[in-house]
Order: sequence, then structure tokens, then C-alpha cells
Amino acid sequence: MTAPREMQFLLAGPEKWVLTKLAAYVPRGIRSNHLTVLGTFGAVIAGAGYALSSRNPAWLWAASLGLAINWLGDSLDGTLARVRQTQRPKYGYYLDHIVDAFSTTVIGLGIGLSPYVDVSIALGLVVAYLALSINVYLESTVFGVFRLAYGRIGPTEVRILLVLLNIAVIVYEATSVTRSVSLSRVANWGMGVVLAGMVAVLVARFAHNVHRLAKLEPQRFRWWE
Repeated sequence: MTAPREMQFLLAGPEKWVLTKLAAYVPRGIRSNHLTVLGTFGAVIAGAGYALSSRNPAWLWAASLGLAINWLGDSLDGTLARVRQTQRPKYGYYLDHIVDAFSTTVIGLGIGLSPYVDVSIALGLVVAYLALSINVYLESTVFGVFRLAYGRIGPTEVRILLVLLNIAVIVYEATSVTRSVSLSRVANWGMGVVLAGMVAVLVARFAHNVHRLAKLEPQRFRWWE
């Protein structure tokens, strides 16, 4: 991808430092493509862990491990290419987009098959997340800047939040004798609020982009005259 990258999410600086250090220790026989596969494998583990949590909440540990592996492979592949100066702009741009869509879908389906979140809400979150991701790539193509975040929230923060929620559920299930609070109800309401927020962000960003395009190409926005 030729558009300059602007990593504005909260943990962008620490993440870049950690990934650069890790890339220096990756054996020469391991290439970026191998790490991309590793990230996809992590997504499958995470999805399976969420789905199997219907049998035992302890499977959420596997889901958390899968999210960590997904982050490592998905983030380190590009860093490794940059450190070794073996950039693959168009190829990497396409591959990252496809793999991200697959990973998001697998993890979202797993969450929907868990006993905590309704499958319709989980699929809604998947669609909204993919729509926001597509919008990021379209903005980079049209406006020439790639911003892998909305405000200060990026994929890394989302993964960390999911891991923290997994741990909270495991602790609650292990320590609560009587269920005074329905986890599924809380989770569905919480995820519903998140979904509404994602839709609001997408609509606001769309309106903002149309306004920018109207200034850049005013002749194309005279259809109402």
C-alpha cells in the first residue's frame, strides 16, 4: 500500500517498539506469510474457545490465548517485512484485508455460539466491524492516508478488551455461588451498546467523508441542481 500510515491508537507506540524488538529475533527461515498464517490460526483458536465455553467457561482461556496469537501473527507480519526491507505493498494490502475479514468473522461467530452473547448481536458486530475496516481502507485510497484506528481505539485495544472481559467472566463463574446477575443479559446489553456506537461512528465518518469529497470535487455534487 502506498498511502502513508498514521497509527494513532492508544497503544501504537508501545506496540511498535515491542514488535520491532520481536522481529529482530525471528529466524530467517520464517517469513511474513508464515506469521499471517499464524494470526489466522490464532483467530480459529479464539473462535473455537468462545464456542466451547458453552460447555465450560474455562475454554475462555483458550479464546484469550487465540486472541494473543492472532495479534502476534497479524501485527508482526508487517513489522517483519519492514525490518527486513521486503515490503510487499499491493500483495500485503490485499492479503491483510482478506485475512482480517476471515479472522473477524471466525471470532465473531465463536462469540455468537458462546452462552453469553446472542448470535444475532455477534453477527451484527462482525458486519459493523468489517464495514469500519473497509471504510479505513477506502479512506486510505481516496484521501491518501492510512489510519488503522477510530480515535484512539484500534484492533489492539479491541483484543485487549476482549481478553479482559474473558478473564472477568471466568472469575465471576468461578467465584459466584448464586447468580444474582445474568451474564448473558449484561453481555447482550453491553454488546448492543457497542454495536450502536459502531454504527454511529460509521454514519458520522461517512457524512464527514462526503463533506470532504464535496469540497474536493464540487462539480460531482451538483446532481440536485
